[in-house]
Amino acid sequence: MRIVFVGGGTGGHFYPLMAIAEAVLAHAAESKHVTPDLYYFGPDPYDQGSLFASGITFVYCPAGKMRRYYSFKNILDLGVTAWGIIVALAKLFALYPDVIMSKGGYTSVPVVIAAWLLRIPIVIHESDASPGRANILAARFAKYIAITYDDTATLFPPGKVALTGIPVRKQLLLPAPQNGRRHLGLTSDKPLLLVLGGSQGAERVNDLIISTLQDLLPTFEIIHQTGPQNERSTQDTARALLAEKELLVFYHVRGFLDVETLHSVLSEAVLVISRAGSGSIYEIALHGKPAILIPIPEDVSHDQRKNAYAYARTGAGEVIEERNLTPHLLVSEIARIMGSTDIQRNMQEAALKFGTKDAAVRIADALVEIGTSHGL
Repeated sequence: MRIVFVGGGTGGHFYPLMAIAEAVLAHAAESKHVTPDLYYFGPDPYDQGSLFASGITFVYCPAGKMRRYYSFKNILDLGVTAWGIIVALAKLFALYPDVIMSKGGYTSVPVVIAAWLLRIPIVIHESDASPGRANILAARFAKYIAITYDDTATLFPPGKVALTGIPVRKQLLLPAPQNGRRHLGLTSDKPLLLVLGGSQGAERVNDLIISTLQDLLPTFEIIHQTGPQNERSTQDTARALLAEKELLVFYHVRGFLDVETLHSVLSEAVLVISRAGSGSIYEIALHGKPAILIPIPEDVSHDQRKNAYAYARTGAGEVIEERNLTPHLLVSEIARIMGSTDIQRNMQEAALKFGTKDAAVRIADALVEIGTSHGL
């Protein structure tokens, strides 16, 4: 069997595909079938190490970006997408895979259109409460549509939709690591707050956290993921502005958290403050952690606000709009949650109920079943 994975430009697209690939390989090993040939199509490999670890072959395929604002680049990128469809047609015809697994995003469009033209079956996964344009297009051709939020089902053709949750890497499903605090370099027994700015970081959130350090560090230890490009500046600013320098030992800035470290931090944290990407929300939920979500404003990202409120309706988190965000408001909300064991317990129970662990396996099973049927 040959399976093509496509979708991305961000870790929120790429790493769920890697989780599905892990599950496909595990399925083949358990059933003692020949290991399938796996391919990843896109303008770049995103994370070559992850592809290599799963035995996935990268295949170059150009794709043009469609911005949500007027730009001359949109016209140029239409040509790139058209060329990408031609390239995808040639390369898919040569490989003729049994099934396509698309995660959406602009990089998926040429491959999905080419696969439809070649009558290769398509499976898609939508992480967000509000589907992206690429998946709205792909849904017309897809045989199986996996979603994360109940509300999303009405936005896709009936009869194709399955509520699966988000595929996550297997390391995040392991039991909580022993001696996690020691592994993380924590210096006290204070409760741990985790701040997640996302893969690109979040300068507004970073600045806000620095403004609250004087209030929070006497009570909490903080691990703050800032995005690699913001790590040094955040450290320098905190060092300059914090009045009580001895408190800095409780503040740990990390540009990036690899999957093992993220698992350790989420296992140890008592509360997570995060942007509202679906991947981050789901990783928080799997660990049963209360959360304060700060979505990117809608004029920048159309999906995070809807993700945040869809998640908050389950009772697992609270939402603070960025335009309303002040240091005092954040400190007060942290104190409200941490001051009530009932609030914490209710949030934990709602989070664990939301964060199902078998998404990758379910989607992998669908891929194998559809791919097998196509090959007959």
